[in-house]
Amino acid sequence: MVRKERSRSYAEFNDDDDEGNKQSTGFFDDAIEKLDREETNDSVSPEEEEEEEVRESSPPMRFSKSCLKNLFMVVLIFIYLLLTGVAFFLAYQTISDFLEKLNHPVMSVTYKEVDSFSPPGIALYPGRAELLSCKHHFHDYIPPLVEPGTHQEGECVTQDVTYDGPFSNQTLRKAVVVRGPSDVRNKELIFMQFSLNETEEDFSAITYMLFSKFSDLTESENKSEFMRECERNYSMWTFSGGFRTWVKMSLVRTSGKSHEAVEFRQESAVVKFNDKRPDSEKNNQLFFAVFEWRDAFMQDIRLIVTANPWNTVAILCGVFMALFKAANFAKLTIQWIIKMRKRHRRNKARELNQIQ
Repeated sequence: MVRKERSRSYAEFNDDDDEGNKQSTGFFDDAIEKLDREETNDSVSPEEEEEEEVRESSPPMRFSKSCLKNLFMVVLIFIYLLLTGVAFFLAYQTISDFLEKLNHPVMSVTYKEVDSFSPPGIALYPGRAELLSCKHHFHDYIPPLVEPGTHQEGECVTQDVTYDGPFSNQTLRKAVVVRGPSDVRNKELIFMQFSLNETEEDFSAITYMLFSKFSDLTESENKSEFMRECERNYSMWTFSGGFRTWVKMSLVRTSGKSHEAVEFRQESAVVKFNDKRPDSEKNNQLFFAVFEWRDAFMQDIRLIVTANPWNTVAILCGVFMALFKAANFAKLTIQWIIKMRKRHRRNKARELNQIQ
């Protein structure tokens, strides 16, 4: 009986083992299938899944991105061309303005008030006329004439100079140079009287010339040469017989680029002389001239070149820096375009490879 139970129990144990083997065999089959599924799932990486998802959704986005990139590229090229054009225009405008200012200096006028002027030189060319009198008066007062047409005591400092004319060596010039007035505050003036006997000319006049300083003549070693240079450089005026010519002088000093020039400007007024002499003496024609300073202001004219080379150089440096930046910007733009084209070609080749 014991053997039957043992055999029975063994059979039951075997039956149990067979049932366990059957269950374990199904379990491993399920596990193998799960492993196969996991291996197949692991063989497709997440990056490839993302690429597949991007491929599925990329065509419209890629099209819009390429359009935006092309539009941005066009805008960058337009900005580069605009910057280059503005830089060239500024360079041209700067250089042209500099040349314009260099060739056309600006005139600056100032007035300097003085108490007295250096006595000017009054060169008179009487010809056949004779100097009868020369007197200093003050405060614009000229006393009545006493015996006009006769020699009177003179008070002026004079110099007689004979020289050859500057424009023709055959012309002999005789000048009486008078020391002019200097006290402008007290309105000093010089009154001169000339007489001229019978003449064959229809019109009679005396020519005169003004130069800046009478002392330049007295201190000159060659007075003839000095007067020749003065006549070459200064203007000539005249006053007529039978009138009193009142000349009011003003001094103008002009400072140029290389030298300084001094000239006179004048305002003249003419008054008729009421000749009360006997008819027998009227053949001797009389000339009267008054020289006086107009005011106490000396006009100073300076020619100023407003073109500043350093300012121009600074502007040009800025322009060239802008050009350099624009060129660098263009270089970066071209590099970016080449890079984008290479990327586009690589992506396109990858898509073709996947299709094949």
